[in-house]
Amino acid sequence: MVLINLIWGFALIAGKVSLGHFPPFLFAALRFGLIILVLFPFLKIHHGRMRDVIIIALCAGPLGFGLFFVGLSLADASVVAIVTQLGVPISTILSVIFLKELITWRRWAGIALSFGGIAIISFDPAVFNYLTGVIVLFFSALVGGVGTIFQRQIKNVGVFEMQAWVAVIACPLLLAGSLVAEQDQLATIASASLLEWSGIFYVAFASSLVGHAGIYYLLQRYEVSQTAPLTLLAPLFTVTFAVLLLGDTLTLRMGIGAAVALIGVFIVTLRQAKKGVPTAMESKA
Repeated sequence: MVLINLIWGFALIAGKVSLGHFPPFLFAALRFGLIILVLFPFLKIHHGRMRDVIIIALCAGPLGFGLFFVGLSLADASVVAIVTQLGVPISTILSVIFLKELITWRRWAGIALSFGGIAIISFDPAVFNYLTGVIVLFFSALVGGVGTIFQRQIKNVGVFEMQAWVAVIACPLLLAGSLVAEQDQLATIASASLLEWSGIFYVAFASSLVGHAGIYYLLQRYEVSQTAPLTLLAPLFTVTFAVLLLGDTLTLRMGIGAAVALIGVFIVTLRQAKKGVPTAMESKA
């Protein structure tokens, strides 16, 4: 779990470095293009379930990740690491609305803490310069929460099969988005350094394939209540890497907001795990 969280925690750092050269839609299109090269053999038609597969792929691919990389390009990696944790309480709220799940007052308290912590961070003067990025990341988490609802209902679709469909659907749509909203794609690709390419390769292979495969390996052998809460190490690693390697500013208010938000996410995740409900971490994987 520590290794997986290190991989995920460093992913935002690697992505942030590459986004200094690649525009976000092109970055995301290249990422999914690399995944297609590896996972294309896993593509499989699931009769009667393809509508849900396509909806999940749209939420996890061009909509969710497209917005995510736009947000990452506009905000510090340390803030992105915390704001993206909103996916857990958002998916819980959506499960109450659409799946009629019942949640206890403790999880409502956790949800309130999660949003309260993000509010504290958002009103920090140091965050005002990239508040647009925070807003974009919120909508990315919202789209991801919708995808989670569909993932909780779909059966017998393997993790690599789903990732293959996400990549196949996302890559051409994001490339089209890049051609419309961005420019000089060929020149950008040709002029990229090895360091700038390494971020795309890292996010595509280490984070998506190694990290998610490792999570499923552990979930087959340990209870969700043991593994799910430990994924909160990832944003802590990201914040540490961002401050040390990228020179991100971490103010006292941001630190307090991050602590409040992560405590809330921990409460929600732990309560879900104890009840045997798939967590956002499982669905994302």
